[in-house]
Amino acid sequence: MSALVAAGPATAALLRDAQRCVRELSELSSPDQPLAQLAAGRVALALGRTAVASEHLAAAAADRRHGPPLSRAVAWLAEALRAEALGDSHRLMYACRRGLDVIGKYQSVLGSSELRAQITAHGAELAILGQRHVLRRGWPWLLFAWSERWRAVALAVPPVRPPADEDLQAELATMRDISSRLSRASSLGRGAAPLQHELQRLEGVVRARAMRTISAGSRDTSLAGTRGFLLSGLLDELGDDRLLELVDIEGQLHVLECGTGRVRRFTVGATEQADREVRFARFLLRSMAYGPDLPWQPELYDRLTRMGQTLERVLLGEAAAVIDKGRVIVVPPGKLHAVPWGLLPGLRSRALSVVPSAASWLRARRAATDDIHNSAGGRVVLIRGPDLASQGAEVPQLAADYAGAVEPVVLGDGTATAARVLDAIDGAWLVHIAAHGSFRADSPLFSALRLDDGPLTVYDLERLRRGPRQLVLSSCDSGVVAPAGADEVLGLASSLIPLGTAAIVASVVPVNDTAVVPLMIALHGELRGGASLAEALRRARVASEVDPVTAATGSSFICLGSG
Repeated sequence: MSALVAAGPATAALLRDAQRCVRELSELSSPDQPLAQLAAGRVALALGRTAVASEHLAAAAADRRHGPPLSRAVAWLAEALRAEALGDSHRLMYACRRGLDVIGKYQSVLGSSELRAQITAHGAELAILGQRHVLRRGWPWLLFAWSERWRAVALAVPPVRPPADEDLQAELATMRDISSRLSRASSLGRGAAPLQHELQRLEGVVRARAMRTISAGSRDTSLAGTRGFLLSGLLDELGDDRLLELVDIEGQLHVLECGTGRVRRFTVGATEQADREVRFARFLLRSMAYGPDLPWQPELYDRLTRMGQTLERVLLGEAAAVIDKGRVIVVPPGKLHAVPWGLLPGLRSRALSVVPSAASWLRARRAATDDIHNSAGGRVVLIRGPDLASQGAEVPQLAADYAGAVEPVVLGDGTATAARVLDAIDGAWLVHIAAHGSFRADSPLFSALRLDDGPLTVYDLERLRRGPRQLVLSSCDSGVVAPAGADEVLGLASSLIPLGTAAIVASVVPVNDTAVVPLMIALHGELRGGASLAEALRRARVASEVDPVTAATGSSFICLGSG
């Protein structure tokens, strides 16, 4: 019934069906009866039958203070919808806050990052109701608080690391072995159906085991905590820098510009149009990155320029004009994370970082400030994976460049195994991995970097005691993330931020291995000179831009985290 209501349209016949479903579930004393009441209330609201809707929603909200967490969240949603229909704004906001509190507390006992992200979907409508209300009231700072509240909950819960789970480690090692055998079989043109079936079985086992993990801690995810974070922390930390939080409310994109002690809102346009232009820009970059090695052509430069101008218009609108100095931090919704932000004219000259939430940026920023390591004494790790067209040519050069200050750890040519890589990068100051990456849209936590003994997945990375402070991934699609639940993100790069990684450079489209080499050498040169990772990427992009391929390659990389 809920699916039929969501699919619409609302009709009198659909309302009768929903009411019949309510009666039948009541006769069976089914625990799903509140869901049916909620569905019937929705249809009645859509038909303008407020009294009927209020009756059903009141019944659905009856057990909002008792019972299982998800049932209580549904009940608070019913209460919020009823309050909105009756025009009671105080009750509406109270119901939204209480419903999100229930979900936040439930998340705190879940050890699986995938489950924590997916569970936020149950609070998405509560958050949208709250956002819609404060948008009508014209309070930008409160709209920002509500946006942070539902987009950052999963990232606020400390990840669970299961290093003592020998069964899980054995299953991940077996997956790597099977993946390597599959790759060899494919390269030889041999059938490998049994191996593929076994790999799928193991993935199911690993996923199920991770979902059963119990969390050992929780954090305050209440609106009061979010408001305090905003007023006392974020604006002070920003100073003259700018944070641009993109908010999607019912298909309309808004930008909340934070900086100089205030929050301003700009209405941009349709989120669907922005998503469409981003997909086209990614296609253009992929095409140029693997195009012919030709001298620079003005028309190709003009094409990139026009694409950047279009992206700026559909993503930032008038907010682009207020970026006059300092660094820029972009907080996009989940569906707009894989944006080549360096193409936007107003951002090309700025040190730019991209984060899943303002709260995660502030945590990474403070962690970087409190870190006792420094670039001169911290461990540097350089890793080269197999089957790169460039053979990872930047790694030997970087090893020589860093050797004067520190003796870097170099892994490759058979030594870049999962066990050795995890041991080397745990808590390192700077890690560079030249390896092909793969993004799994169907199951983002199986996104992986290809090492000598097979794929290193997000499940492997979650076993780290501490993420590397700075990470450079010169590989394909390593920066791509997938929206899950209520705008939470899952993927290779974003999984490391909760583990203490302050900044990550990664690509958002497949990149040209050969063209990456000069970009990476230039980037590390800037790092050794004292630049932040975001600033080093900006300077390296300009320094290595000599033809269409290198221009497209440089624009394909973004900096995630505090920068």
